[in-house]
Amino acid sequence: MNKVAFLGGGSFGTALAVLIANKGYEVNFWLRDEVQAKEINEHRRNIKYLKDIIIPENVTATADLETALEGVKYIVLTIPSFAVREMCERIKPLLKEDQLIVSLAKGIEEHSNLRLSEVIEETLNHSPVILSGPSHAEEVAQGIPTTIVSTSKDMKLAEEVQELFMTPDLRVYTNDDLVGVEVGGAVKNIIAVAAGILDAIGYGDNTRAALITRGMKEISRIGKSLGGKEETFYGLTGMGDLIVTCTSMHSRNRRAGILIGKGLTLDETLKEIGMVVEGVKACKAFYDLKEHLHVSMPITDLLYNVLFKGEDPVRGIQELMLRDKKSEKF
Repeated sequence: MNKVAFLGGGSFGTALAVLIANKGYEVNFWLRDEVQAKEINEHRRNIKYLKDIIIPENVTATADLETALEGVKYIVLTIPSFAVREMCERIKPLLKEDQLIVSLAKGIEEHSNLRLSEVIEETLNHSPVILSGPSHAEEVAQGIPTTIVSTSKDMKLAEEVQELFMTPDLRVYTNDDLVGVEVGGAVKNIIAVAAGILDAIGYGDNTRAALITRGMKEISRIGKSLGGKEETFYGLTGMGDLIVTCTSMHSRNRRAGILIGKGLTLDETLKEIGMVVEGVKACKAFYDLKEHLHVSMPITDLLYNVLFKGEDPVRGIQELMLRDKKSEKF
Protein backbone atom coordinates (compact mmCIF):
# COMPACT_ATOMS: atom_id res chain seq x y z
CA MET A 1 0.00 0.00 0.00
CA ASN A 2 1.31 3.47 -0.93
CA LYS A 3 2.55 5.81 1.78
CA VAL A 4 1.05 9.27 2.25
CA ALA A 5 2.76 12.43 3.51
CA PHE A 6 0.83 15.27 5.12
CA LEU A 7 2.68 18.59 5.20
CA GLY A 8 1.29 20.93 7.85
CA GLY A 9 0.54 20.27 11.51
CA GLY A 10 -2.79 22.06 11.85
CA SER A 11 -6.24 20.73 12.61
CA PHE A 12 -7.16 19.68 9.08
CA GLY A 13 -3.84 17.96 8.47
CA THR A 14 -4.28 16.10 11.75
CA ALA A 15 -7.86 15.06 10.96
CA LEU A 16 -7.02 13.73 7.50
CA ALA A 17 -3.81 12.04 8.61
CA VAL A 18 -5.89 10.10 11.15
CA LEU A 19 -8.52 9.29 8.52
CA ILE A 20 -5.95 7.94 6.04
CA ALA A 21 -4.09 6.03 8.76
CA ASN A 22 -7.34 4.37 9.80
CA LYS A 23 -7.65 3.09 6.21
CA GLY A 24 -4.38 1.23 6.72
CA TYR A 25 -1.93 3.59 5.00
CA GLU A 26 1.46 4.43 6.47
CA VAL A 27 1.45 8.18 7.06
CA ASN A 28 4.36 10.60 7.40
CA PHE A 29 3.20 13.76 9.17
CA TRP A 30 5.48 16.78 8.70
CA LEU A 31 5.35 19.69 11.15
CA ARG A 32 7.59 22.74 11.41
CA ASP A 33 7.85 22.34 15.18
CA GLU A 34 10.20 19.57 16.32
CA VAL A 35 8.72 19.57 19.83
CA GLN A 36 5.21 19.16 18.41
CA ALA A 37 6.38 16.23 16.26
CA LYS A 38 8.00 14.57 19.27
CA GLU A 39 4.82 15.00 21.34
CA ILE A 40 2.75 13.32 18.63
CA ASN A 41 5.11 10.36 18.40
CA GLU A 42 5.27 9.92 22.17
CA HIS A 43 1.71 10.72 23.24
CA ARG A 44 -0.27 10.02 20.02
CA ARG A 45 -2.02 13.37 20.23
CA ASN A 46 -1.57 16.77 18.60
CA ILE A 47 -1.79 18.86 21.76
CA LYS A 48 -1.98 22.15 19.84
CA TYR A 49 -4.80 21.10 17.50
CA LEU A 50 -7.55 18.50 18.06
CA LYS A 51 -5.98 17.46 21.35
CA ASP A 52 -8.73 14.92 22.11
CA ILE A 53 -8.16 12.91 18.92
CA ILE A 54 -5.93 9.83 19.27
CA ILE A 55 -3.40 9.55 16.43
CA PRO A 56 -2.81 5.95 15.23
CA GLU A 57 0.57 4.24 15.56
CA ASN A 58 1.00 4.15 11.75
CA VAL A 59 1.35 7.95 11.73
CA THR A 60 4.98 9.07 12.11
CA ALA A 61 5.52 12.75 12.84
CA THR A 62 8.73 14.49 11.78
CA ALA A 63 10.13 17.99 11.40
CA ASP A 64 12.51 16.81 8.67
CA LEU A 65 11.04 17.38 5.22
CA GLU A 66 13.29 14.91 3.41
CA THR A 67 12.29 12.16 5.84
CA ALA A 68 8.62 13.04 5.41
CA LEU A 69 8.78 12.68 1.61
CA GLU A 70 10.89 9.53 1.48
CA GLY A 71 9.07 6.69 -0.25
CA VAL A 72 5.63 8.33 -0.36
CA LYS A 73 3.23 8.30 -3.31
CA TYR A 74 0.92 11.13 -2.21
CA ILE A 75 2.04 14.51 -0.84
CA VAL A 76 -0.85 16.36 0.79
CA LEU A 77 -0.43 20.09 1.48
CA THR A 78 -2.50 21.10 4.51
CA ILE A 79 -0.97 24.55 4.91
CA PRO A 80 -2.31 28.13 4.67
CA SER A 81 -2.58 29.69 1.22
CA PHE A 82 0.25 32.17 1.84
CA ALA A 83 2.68 29.30 2.54
CA VAL A 84 1.99 27.25 -0.59
CA ARG A 85 4.69 28.75 -2.82
CA GLU A 86 7.34 28.59 -0.10
CA MET A 87 6.51 24.95 0.62
CA CYS A 88 6.61 24.06 -3.07
CA GLU A 89 10.05 25.65 -3.37
CA ARG A 90 11.22 23.56 -0.42
CA ILE A 91 9.94 20.24 -1.74
CA LYS A 92 10.95 20.88 -5.37
CA PRO A 93 14.48 19.39 -5.10
CA LEU A 94 13.07 16.36 -3.24
CA LEU A 95 10.11 15.65 -5.53
CA LYS A 96 9.97 12.47 -7.61
CA GLU A 97 8.27 12.28 -11.01
CA ASP A 98 5.65 9.76 -9.86
CA GLN A 99 4.64 11.57 -6.68
CA LEU A 100 1.18 13.16 -6.67
CA ILE A 101 0.52 16.56 -5.09
CA VAL A 102 -2.78 17.16 -3.28
CA SER A 103 -3.68 20.57 -1.84
CA LEU A 104 -6.37 21.53 0.67
CA ALA A 105 -5.46 25.23 0.87
CA LYS A 106 -8.20 27.71 -0.08
CA GLY A 107 -7.36 31.12 -1.48
CA ILE A 108 -5.44 32.89 -4.19
CA GLU A 109 -1.88 34.11 -4.01
CA GLU A 110 -1.58 37.73 -2.99
CA HIS A 111 0.05 40.06 -5.55
CA SER A 112 0.21 37.48 -8.36
CA ASN A 113 -3.55 36.68 -8.10
CA LEU A 114 -2.76 33.11 -9.15
CA ARG A 115 -5.01 30.30 -7.99
CA LEU A 116 -3.15 27.88 -5.74
CA SER A 117 -3.21 25.09 -8.32
CA GLU A 118 -1.45 27.52 -10.67
CA VAL A 119 1.17 28.32 -8.02
CA ILE A 120 1.83 24.59 -7.49
CA GLU A 121 2.01 23.81 -11.20
CA GLU A 122 4.22 26.82 -11.91
CA THR A 123 6.62 25.88 -9.11
CA LEU A 124 6.70 22.08 -9.36
CA ASN A 125 5.63 21.36 -12.94
CA HIS A 126 3.09 18.87 -11.53
CA SER A 127 -0.69 19.05 -12.02
CA PRO A 128 -2.05 18.98 -8.46
CA VAL A 129 -5.34 17.66 -7.19
CA ILE A 130 -7.41 20.14 -5.18
CA LEU A 131 -9.71 18.95 -2.38
CA SER A 132 -12.38 21.40 -1.27
CA GLY A 133 -15.83 21.57 0.26
CA PRO A 134 -17.70 22.07 3.56
CA SER A 135 -15.39 20.19 5.88
CA HIS A 136 -14.50 21.54 9.30
CA ALA A 137 -11.62 19.50 10.71
CA GLU A 138 -13.28 19.10 14.10
CA GLU A 139 -16.15 17.15 12.54
CA VAL A 140 -14.02 15.15 10.09
CA ALA A 141 -11.86 14.01 13.02
CA GLN A 142 -14.95 12.79 14.90
CA GLY A 143 -16.21 10.79 11.93
CA ILE A 144 -19.23 13.04 11.37
CA PRO A 145 -20.48 12.49 7.78
CA THR A 146 -18.84 15.00 5.43
CA THR A 147 -18.74 15.50 1.66
CA ILE A 148 -15.97 17.14 -0.35
CA VAL A 149 -14.85 17.48 -3.98
CA SER A 150 -11.71 16.32 -5.80
CA THR A 151 -10.68 18.28 -8.89
CA SER A 152 -7.68 18.61 -11.19
CA LYS A 153 -6.67 19.42 -14.74
CA ASP A 154 -6.08 15.67 -14.98
CA MET A 155 -9.31 13.96 -13.94
CA LYS A 156 -7.60 10.57 -13.68
CA LEU A 157 -5.58 12.04 -10.82
CA ALA A 158 -8.74 13.51 -9.28
CA GLU A 159 -10.37 10.08 -9.38
CA GLU A 160 -7.29 8.47 -7.82
CA VAL A 161 -7.43 10.94 -4.93
CA GLN A 162 -11.19 10.43 -4.66
CA GLU A 163 -10.50 6.75 -4.01
CA LEU A 164 -7.70 7.55 -1.55
CA PHE A 165 -9.85 9.71 0.72
CA MET A 166 -13.23 7.99 0.39
CA THR A 167 -14.50 6.39 3.62
CA PRO A 168 -17.93 5.58 5.07
CA ASP A 169 -17.81 8.99 6.81
CA LEU A 170 -16.10 11.06 4.08
CA ARG A 171 -17.76 11.03 0.67
CA VAL A 172 -15.65 12.47 -2.15
CA TYR A 173 -17.17 13.65 -5.43
CA THR A 174 -15.20 14.63 -8.53
CA ASN A 175 -15.70 17.85 -10.50
CA ASP A 176 -13.85 18.85 -13.67
CA ASP A 177 -14.24 22.60 -13.01
CA LEU A 178 -10.92 23.34 -11.32
CA VAL A 179 -11.37 27.11 -11.56
CA GLY A 180 -14.87 27.09 -10.10
CA VAL A 181 -13.92 24.82 -7.21
CA GLU A 182 -10.95 26.99 -6.23
CA VAL A 183 -12.75 30.32 -6.54
CA GLY A 184 -15.74 29.16 -4.50
CA GLY A 185 -13.49 27.86 -1.74
CA ALA A 186 -11.62 31.15 -1.56
CA VAL A 187 -14.37 33.77 -1.83
CA LYS A 188 -16.70 32.11 0.70
CA ASN A 189 -14.16 33.00 3.41
CA ILE A 190 -14.68 36.70 2.66
CA ILE A 191 -18.43 36.36 3.04
CA ALA A 192 -17.97 34.40 6.28
CA VAL A 193 -15.98 37.21 7.92
CA ALA A 194 -18.79 39.59 6.95
CA ALA A 195 -21.33 37.14 8.42
CA GLY A 196 -19.49 37.19 11.74
CA ILE A 197 -19.58 40.99 11.79
CA LEU A 198 -23.36 40.90 11.27
CA ASP A 199 -23.73 38.44 14.14
CA ALA A 200 -21.72 40.67 16.47
CA ILE A 201 -23.75 43.73 15.57
CA GLY A 202 -26.90 41.81 16.50
CA TYR A 203 -28.58 41.47 13.14
CA GLY A 204 -30.86 38.48 12.71
CA ASP A 205 -31.67 35.58 10.43
CA ASN A 206 -33.12 37.80 7.70
CA THR A 207 -29.85 39.68 7.36
CA ARG A 208 -27.73 36.51 7.42
CA ALA A 209 -29.90 34.91 4.73
CA ALA A 210 -29.55 38.01 2.56
CA LEU A 211 -25.79 38.09 3.06
CA ILE A 212 -25.34 34.42 2.15
CA THR A 213 -27.57 34.74 -0.92
CA ARG A 214 -25.93 37.90 -2.22
CA GLY A 215 -22.55 36.45 -1.30
CA MET A 216 -23.34 33.56 -3.64
CA LYS A 217 -23.89 36.15 -6.36
CA GLU A 218 -20.43 37.60 -5.75
CA ILE A 219 -18.84 34.14 -5.90
CA SER A 220 -20.66 33.45 -9.15
CA ARG A 221 -19.74 36.80 -10.74
CA ILE A 222 -16.03 36.67 -10.03
CA GLY A 223 -15.90 32.93 -10.65
CA LYS A 224 -17.48 33.16 -14.10
CA SER A 225 -15.24 36.09 -15.01
CA LEU A 226 -12.25 33.81 -14.28
CA GLY A 227 -13.63 30.92 -16.33
CA GLY A 228 -15.54 28.90 -13.74
CA LYS A 229 -18.90 27.24 -14.41
CA GLU A 230 -21.98 28.67 -12.69
CA GLU A 231 -23.30 25.25 -11.65
CA THR A 232 -20.13 24.66 -9.63
CA PHE A 233 -20.89 27.63 -7.41
CA TYR A 234 -24.21 26.09 -6.41
CA GLY A 235 -22.54 22.82 -5.40
CA LEU A 236 -20.50 21.67 -2.42
CA THR A 237 -17.49 23.92 -3.00
CA GLY A 238 -19.61 27.04 -3.46
CA MET A 239 -22.96 27.10 -1.71
CA GLY A 240 -22.18 24.16 0.59
CA ASP A 241 -18.93 25.62 1.86
CA LEU A 242 -20.45 29.10 2.08
CA ILE A 243 -23.34 27.96 4.28
CA VAL A 244 -21.18 26.06 6.76
CA THR A 245 -18.51 28.77 6.96
CA CYS A 246 -21.06 31.53 7.55
CA THR A 247 -23.01 29.68 10.24
CA SER A 248 -20.62 27.45 12.21
CA MET A 249 -18.63 28.41 15.29
CA HIS A 250 -15.93 26.05 14.01
CA SER A 251 -15.34 28.73 11.33
CA ARG A 252 -12.38 30.89 12.27
CA ASN A 253 -13.44 33.35 9.52
CA ARG A 254 -16.83 33.85 11.15
CA ARG A 255 -15.23 34.05 14.61
CA ALA A 256 -12.85 36.72 13.30
CA GLY A 257 -15.81 38.70 11.99
CA ILE A 258 -17.54 38.48 15.36
CA LEU A 259 -14.47 39.92 17.11
CA ILE A 260 -14.16 42.74 14.57
CA GLY A 261 -17.88 43.47 14.94
CA LYS A 262 -17.35 43.75 18.70
CA GLY A 263 -14.76 46.46 18.14
CA LEU A 264 -11.41 44.66 18.10
CA THR A 265 -8.85 45.85 15.59
CA LEU A 266 -7.72 43.52 12.84
CA ASP A 267 -4.39 42.90 14.58
CA GLU A 268 -6.13 42.17 17.90
CA THR A 269 -8.53 39.82 16.14
CA LEU A 270 -5.83 37.81 14.40
CA LYS A 271 -3.90 37.52 17.66
CA GLU A 272 -7.03 36.32 19.49
CA ILE A 273 -7.89 33.70 16.84
CA GLY A 274 -4.30 32.43 16.87
CA MET A 275 -4.61 30.74 13.47
CA VAL A 276 -4.64 31.94 9.88
CA VAL A 277 -7.87 33.68 8.89
CA GLU A 278 -7.97 33.06 5.15
CA GLY A 279 -10.85 35.49 4.59
CA VAL A 280 -8.65 38.46 5.49
CA LYS A 281 -5.99 37.62 2.91
CA ALA A 282 -8.64 36.62 0.36
CA CYS A 283 -10.44 39.94 0.82
CA LYS A 284 -7.34 41.91 -0.09
CA ALA A 285 -6.50 39.67 -3.06
CA PHE A 286 -10.03 39.53 -4.50
CA TYR A 287 -10.54 43.26 -3.97
CA ASP A 288 -7.57 43.91 -6.24
CA LEU A 289 -8.69 41.24 -8.69
CA LYS A 290 -12.28 42.45 -9.01
CA GLU A 291 -11.02 46.01 -9.54
CA HIS A 292 -8.82 44.76 -12.38
CA LEU A 293 -11.68 42.73 -13.91
CA HIS A 294 -14.38 45.37 -13.24
CA VAL A 295 -16.59 42.90 -11.36
CA SER A 296 -19.19 44.16 -8.86
CA MET A 297 -18.57 42.68 -5.37
CA PRO A 298 -20.20 45.04 -2.83
CA ILE A 299 -19.83 42.72 0.18
CA THR A 300 -16.12 42.37 -0.58
CA ASP A 301 -15.94 46.17 -0.89
CA LEU A 302 -17.61 46.55 2.49
CA LEU A 303 -15.30 44.11 4.23
CA TYR A 304 -12.21 45.64 2.61
CA ASN A 305 -13.21 49.07 3.89
CA VAL A 306 -13.86 47.72 7.40
CA LEU A 307 -10.65 45.67 7.61
CA PHE A 308 -8.18 47.97 5.89
CA LYS A 309 -9.69 51.47 5.95
CA GLY A 310 -11.25 51.53 9.40
CA GLU A 311 -14.86 51.97 8.26
CA ASP A 312 -17.55 51.43 10.88
CA PRO A 313 -19.34 48.13 10.11
CA VAL A 314 -22.84 49.47 10.88
CA ARG A 315 -22.33 52.40 8.54
CA GLY A 316 -21.02 50.02 5.89
CA ILE A 317 -24.17 47.86 6.14
CA GLN A 318 -26.34 50.97 5.83
CA GLU A 319 -24.46 51.95 2.68
CA LEU A 320 -25.05 48.46 1.25
CA MET A 321 -28.78 48.75 1.91
CA LEU A 322 -28.99 52.21 0.35
CA ARG A 323 -27.26 51.39 -2.94
CA ASP A 324 -29.06 52.09 -6.21
CA LYS A 325 -32.13 49.95 -6.94
CA LYS A 326 -31.42 46.85 -9.04
CA SER A 327 -33.02 43.63 -10.23
CA GLU A 328 -32.21 40.63 -8.01
CA LYS A 329 -30.77 38.93 -11.09
CA PHE A 330 -27.92 41.46 -11.23
